Amino acid sequence: MPEIKSSELILNPDGSVYHLHLHEGQVARDIITVGDIERVDMITQYFDHIEFTVQNREFRTTTGSLNGKRLTVISTGIGTDNIDIVITELDALFNIDLKERMVRKDLTQLNFYRIGTSGALIEEVALDSYIVSAYAIGLDGLLHFYTMDNTVSEKAITHDARTVLKDQLPSVFPYAVKAPGPLADRFTHFCTPGITITNTGFYGPQGRSLRIAPRSTDFLDLLRNVRYEHLRTTNLEMETAGIYGLAHIFNHNAVSLNAIIANRALKTFTSNPGKAVKSLIEKSLEVIVG
Repeated sequence: MPEIKSSELILNPDGSVYHLHLHEGQVARDIITVGDIERVDMITQYFDHIEFTVQNREFRTTTGSLNGKRLTVISTGIGTDNIDIVITELDALFNIDLKERMVRKDLTQLNFYRIGTSGALIEEVALDSYIVSAYAIGLDGLLHFYTMDNTVSEKAITHDARTVLKDQLPSVFPYAVKAPGPLADRFTHFCTPGITITNTGFYGPQGRSLRIAPRSTDFLDLLRNVRYEHLRTTNLEMETAGIYGLAHIFNHNAVSLNAIIANRALKTFTSNPGKAVKSLIEKSLEVIVG
């Protein structure tokens, strides 16, 4: 393969990748992603050993170990635009020789664990419960900028989502992705499997109306009708479909774990979101290091 030019693979003067400011060897193969920068320390407080912490903008990275397992925790900020940066630059740290600017012959497969919060779409999903995303439907458009083959895009779910949205939101072209690899099955003993919706914003794109009204006020009702096999659309957030899609394309494993802090169907919000997130972190770490 040809050398990757400097305008495409941008490195800092110290040789670190452009946005994350990380070097080769600083990241573990098992990577926990969180949206909130403060959640990095919420997780790493359980570590037995911390190697280092690096921060640039909203991207805070800590690598250390727990029970002998090396782990990296990184904050992504909000949205699939940031996910595009984080997943791509982390992959580059393993699978591109940054000095030679060449893709390596022997590629490394990574494990991504998203630990985040989410709002339930349906009444049956209780506050403070946990969802593991078996599938994700992206309304954000990120994956349309990449080549998706049949191993990435789930045609049946994609078709159903486009069908229910085409009249209300004709310019939105959903894509659907299955959780890549075997990680999701490890969390079903305390998480309910579901189909997660990923969108580009928090207010109008999630059907919220404060001072300006979204174009469609009932598209969440339409999305509740999307089903696949025994699964329903369960929750709505802003990163999972991007993580799943890029992980599929790069041939990495990924899972998204969601603490339910709101129920959009019932118009309710948890009384203690911090407690729900803390419990999800503890339960997830038990599985990850186990």
